Amino acid sequence: MEHVAVDPTVFRLAIFVLAIFVGYYVVWSVTPALHTPLMAVTNAISSVIVVGGLIAAAAASGDGWIAKGAGVAAVTLASVNIFGGFMVTRRMLAMYRKKERPPAPAKAPEAG
Repeated sequence: MEHVAVDPTVFRLAIFVLAIFVGYYVVWSVTPALHTPLMAVTNAISSVIVVGGLIAAAAASGDGWIAKGAGVAAVTLASVNIFGGFMVTRRMLAMYRKKERPPAPAKAPEAG
């Protein structure tokens, strides 16, 4: 009986697709009260991606334009994700702030 090896690219693609499904179901099953901490964790993960993208772009030597391009793309997309995460977190925290009431108008002294 002969064993057939699976191409590593197909194996990695299958893991990537499964990670997409798991991530989708995990994120959409989070209660609204936990969205802000989830965004904080997402921002932390994206900051690690920015560091990795900078390293990939800097470590590419000579004709490594693919690594440089992938590094720049990773930094760009992760930066957009971080910025969006901070904006969403800011809006969510604003929902829990007490709204300031305008001061009551001063009454005019009564003549009499």
